Amino acid sequence: MDLLNIHQMADLGLLALRIAVGTIFLVHGSQKLKMWNMQPSEQMPASMLSTMKLLSIVEPLAGLAVLLGLLTQLALIPLGIIMIGAHWLKIVKMKAPFTAQDKVGWEFDFIILAATITLFFFGAGAISIDRVIFGI
Repeated sequence: MDLLNIHQMADLGLLALRIAVGTIFLVHGSQKLKMWNMQPSEQMPASMLSTMKLLSIVEPLAGLAVLLGLLTQLALIPLGIIMIGAHWLKIVKMKAPFTAQDKVGWEFDFIILAATITLFFFGAGAISIDRVIFGI
C-alpha cells in the first residue's frame, strides 16, 4: 500500500465518522432514559414525553449499531429522521438561529445530519461487522 495515496485510507475515515456518530447517539439517547421516571407536565406534555421515551430506545440501539458497523445503513435511517425532526424543532418551533452565543443553535444538528447522510451513502466501510458478515 502506498501511504502517500490518501484515498486508500478512506475506510479509516469511515470508521472515525462511525465512531463519532455512533457515540453521540449512544450517549444522547442513553441520557433520555431518565424520561421513563418522569410524569407529563406543562414543560413536558405527554406527547413529547412519549417521543423522548421512544428516542431513549432508538438512539442508543441505532448508535451502537453504527458504532459497531452492524446493519449500518439500516440503523442510519431512523437517526437521519431524528435529526430532521431536531432541525424542524429548533428552526420552526424554537426559532433558533444557526449559531448563537446565548442560546441553542442548530449547527451541531446540521453536522450530525450531514454525517448520517454521508455514512448512509458510503456505508460502514471495510472495518465493520457489515463487511465481515455481509461483505458490504
